[in-house]
Amino acid sequence: MKRVIYPGTFDPVTNGHIDVIKRAMGLFDEVIVTVARNPVKSQMFSLEDRLFMLRESLSKFDNVYVDSFNGLIVDHAKQVKAIGIIRGLRAVSDFEYEFQMALMNRKLDENLRTIFLMPNEKYTYLNSTIVRNLAVFDGDVSDFVPPVVVNMLKKKNKSIAEKKQEVREDF
Repeated sequence: MKRVIYPGTFDPVTNGHIDVIKRAMGLFDEVIVTVARNPVKSQMFSLEDRLFMLRESLSKFDNVYVDSFNGLIVDHAKQVKAIGIIRGLRAVSDFEYEFQMALMNRKLDENLRTIFLMPNEKYTYLNSTIVRNLAVFDGDVSDFVPPVVVNMLKKKNKSIAEKKQEVREDF
C-alpha cells in the first residue's frame, strides 16, 4: 500500500488544499492529511476546529484520513508508515522554502520522498492567510473554502466582534 502524508497548519483548509489532496488521491492508495501543531505560528482556529473543518470537508473521500502531529514530520511519517510527503507548490516563490525542507527531510530519512504537486491554476494565488484576512473584513470567502469553513469563519468573526464590543463597554 502506498500511503503519503500531506502536512500543514490548514488554518483554515482552502479549496487549493483540497485540490492538492484530490491530485494525491489519484496517485496513492491513502492520503493522510495531518495538521501540524506549530507552537511558533499563531493560529486563528484551535487544533480541534482545524481537524473538524478538514474532516467535514474531506468526508466524501474514501482513501483520505485526517490526523495531527507534534514534532518532526519525518517522525510522523515513520509512525504512519508513509512513503512520502506531499507538498503543494503554488508559485516559484514557494519552491525555495519547500526545496530546503525536502532536502532536510531527506537528510533525516533518506527513504522518505517529497512529492511536489501543483494545484489548479485558479488556486495559485490562494492561501489561508489571504482567506483569514478577507474574512476578518467580512469579505465573501465562499469561492475559496468549503462551506463548513465559511460558517466557522463567520462564527469566529462574530465572536471577535462581540469581544471587541465588551472591551468598548468596559471603558
